Amino acid sequence: MYSWIWRKLPFGLPGKITGSVLLTVISVAILWFWAFPAVEPLLPFDDVQVEQSGDTPASQNPDIVDPSATPSHR
Repeated sequence: MYSWIWRKLPFGLPGKITGSVLLTVISVAILWFWAFPAVEPLLPFDDVQVEQSGDTPASQNPDIVDPSATPSHR
């Protein structure tokens, strides 16, 4: 397929390179602005679940300081 496209592009080597770059840019733009937004609602990228488990590093090693703990007044 790519060799067929390469043979059909006009104006010698400079035209083939320019045409290839233009076809690539157009293909990327179609994917970026039309195809990806169309399928984005179907993909679970926003379905993030963070679970709290009892196996935290602080529970395994009491010398580790928990940065989310409230600081004590000195």
